[in-house]
Amino acid sequence: MEQGGKRKADDGHGSTDKRAKTKKQWRVPRGTHNGALTPRVIQAGDSGIFVTCNKGREKKCVGEVRDLFTEYAETLYGAGEDDSAGAEGIESGIEAEIAGMQKPEKAQLFVPVKLEVQCVIFFKTVAPVEPVSFVQRICEDALANPMLKRTRTAKRLAPMSLMGKATMEGLESVAREVLKPHFHDEPVSPKKFAIRPNMRNHNILKRDAVIKTVAGLVGQPHKVDLKNYDLLIIVEIYQNICGVSVVDHRFEELKRYNLAEIFDPTPKEEVKNESGEAVVEEVAENAVGGEDDGKAQ
Repeated sequence: MEQGGKRKADDGHGSTDKRAKTKKQWRVPRGTHNGALTPRVIQAGDSGIFVTCNKGREKKCVGEVRDLFTEYAETLYGAGEDDSAGAEGIESGIEAEIAGMQKPEKAQLFVPVKLEVQCVIFFKTVAPVEPVSFVQRICEDALANPMLKRTRTAKRLAPMSLMGKATMEGLESVAREVLKPHFHDEPVSPKKFAIRPNMRNHNILKRDAVIKTVAGLVGQPHKVDLKNYDLLIIVEIYQNICGVSVVDHRFEELKRYNLAEIFDPTPKEEVKNESGEAVVEEVAENAVGGEDDGKAQ
């Protein structure tokens, strides 16, 4: 009888250990998938996508957006498909799996980075993902069917073609590389452009200096036109890192890549900022050397 009672107690203890072990095995991969606490940083040479969300919803936003990005990557690039399996049969599949276990883990297409600022997260991207066309496709699909909400937490998506150090030299280096195919590759045709800088947790580079520098790198024969631009240059500066991308005129039609605005538009009056735009236009035109308005210096 005592032996039976002891055996029952042992069984209960073993069951508890088993449940604890099972729970641990389940939680670890889930945490890795969400990546909300991944201790990574944005570095010069990275590309990626900034995502804004409501305060306190950062972790949920990471999960929703990563699922959305992964689905689109599979659609656009065939990412995640295993080409080695299939015709070679089960034995070849097992051999491939064993070989894969011996190799370093394949780079993830989307790696979330926790930032030291509320309401903003960043996803590092790697080839074949091209941040601008990738984000534009997501927003185009959302605009075509706004009733189908793919995420309830994400707001603005800001694609970054290239990141660099948030110094004047770093900004110039990144901007030259990103601007070249849009403004300087032959044959060069005049384009109307605008510049939209955004700064977070940064007080070294000044807004006017950023606009003048980028506009100067664009140069002639291109002209500043904030309301009817052909191309928009987006500059994001966060702490000691900066990013640059170039998007086309559909940026406004696509609600400035703001999924929340696409799903639930707000009145137009809340989006306008005429005085701010006038200042930006004047600074940019001075840097380019615009002659039409007599603002060249």
